[in-house]
Amino acid sequence: MQKQVQLQITPSEAANPAVIKQYVANAGGHAITTVTGFHILKKSIDARSSKQVWINLTVLAFIDEPFTPRTLAPISFKDVSHAPTKVIIVGAGPAGLFAALKCLELGIKPHIIERGKEVRSRRRDLAALNKEGVVNPESNYCFGEGGAGTYSDGKLYTRSNKRGDINRILQLLVQHGAEEQILYNAHPHIGTNKLPQIIQAMRQQILDAGGIIEFEQKMVDFTIENGVVKSVQTQNGDIISGDAVVLATGHSAGDIFTLLSSKKVLIEAKPFALGVRIEHPQEIIDRVQYHCILRDENLPPASYGLVEQVHGKGVFSFCMCPGGIIAPAATSAGQLVVNGWSPSKRNNPYANSGMVVEVQKQDALDYFKEANHKKLLESMFPMAQINDLANDPLLLLYFQAMVEKKSFDAGGGKFVAPANRMVDFSTNKTSNTLANCSYIPGLAAHNLENVLPHFIRKNLQDAFVVFGKKMKGYYTNEAQVVATESRTSSPVRIPRDAATLAHPAISNLYPCGEGAGYAGGIVSAAMDGERVIDAIFLRHAKSHL
Repeated sequence: MQKQVQLQITPSEAANPAVIKQYVANAGGHAITTVTGFHILKKSIDARSSKQVWINLTVLAFIDEPFTPRTLAPISFKDVSHAPTKVIIVGAGPAGLFAALKCLELGIKPHIIERGKEVRSRRRDLAALNKEGVVNPESNYCFGEGGAGTYSDGKLYTRSNKRGDINRILQLLVQHGAEEQILYNAHPHIGTNKLPQIIQAMRQQILDAGGIIEFEQKMVDFTIENGVVKSVQTQNGDIISGDAVVLATGHSAGDIFTLLSSKKVLIEAKPFALGVRIEHPQEIIDRVQYHCILRDENLPPASYGLVEQVHGKGVFSFCMCPGGIIAPAATSAGQLVVNGWSPSKRNNPYANSGMVVEVQKQDALDYFKEANHKKLLESMFPMAQINDLANDPLLLLYFQAMVEKKSFDAGGGKFVAPANRMVDFSTNKTSNTLANCSYIPGLAAHNLENVLPHFIRKNLQDAFVVFGKKMKGYYTNEAQVVATESRTSSPVRIPRDAATLAHPAISNLYPCGEGAGYAGGIVSAAMDGERVIDAIFLRHAKSHL
């Protein structure tokens, strides 16, 4: 028979299959020889006790019957070489790639155009950014095959349970080469070192089934006739037509938002969050979270999640990277953006996390009331509607870009990041020295007063003190505050009809994923890509099949 069994055991016990078998046998009153094997269905860490860290396991045990290895019924794809319906997908990030795979399932031909390079070629551009301070505006941590997730970690945890089938997305990743442990870990993670191979396998699947993928093909315009989008134009002058256009351009495609605004396409300013990256020695986070001097070798590097209301605003951790690295995530010269990633083993000596403050429209309007900020805005964005900022859909994009420029200038160029030790930052001091750091371009001591808007700096300062009370040891000068973490989500939303998922004013245009404001991470973006294709199938393709 097969039986689900729930266990709470120590990390060393959880690492030993023979011990797990013994616990399964004991739980059911069976002889251990009758337990022929098991599958792990769920696995999580419980570190709430100060005396012992536990591993919670749910296993499917095979008792008195032959053990059957875990098998996943593969999701099948159709040959769409001559499909009557073609969908243009702008962007090859998670939303775009999973939209394309869904097309293959439904018999629709996907035609992906991606402004950046394929995954292997991106590496050279990332190396130039890290080591030489030279950014390729079309190939960087945000743009290129796989999108921002490819070289910034591959975290798969999401709370978006109602937006789609999370297990299906995880299964597709496993089908294309991810390890099966992502199916049962409470906080699944692939790792930057392993994601490129998975992305390449997806690309090959799309091509083998008759789909089209073009790299270094940036969309610069599109044609609308009688309220219907007909085609897109690339920087090479190519005109590509299709039955529908999916905009899956990501949260950093400011040029796309500007294009939409210039063509009077309805878009909206969307609240987002902005702040800094915090980096601790990993051993501090391990000690705080696991209540130990040295982390058990059977435990992964510890992570954390923090949130607090400070002065009426949410301050929260974002994209926490145990054993990780801080990376320069700028998409153009003269701006400084930091992000974080971890390899699959999470074995670097530092832990970093975004720590951000929510930003509303009124915050940006108040910021631009200051004469020096308005002057900078006019120099950076001549097209900005200075006299009508409250109604400008790019308002928060301007705000984001200006803080990024101030961060770049404060670092002195070449993507050196302005930074301060945590306690010094919170007490308005400039650190005399900075600690070693994972950020390759380097750090420059700065109190960040002239970088971060006052409300963000003040909320972070007070939040760090509160977080130090929640996590004893977190508030320390061994931690460093690195500016600026500003690409948490899109500062623009492209509206869409709740029923059809198409833009409410332009037929056949389907905003999708993080860039449109409907996702926040790999899994939620992937699910949104699938949802949009389902909607296109119902409206366009079903009658053709």
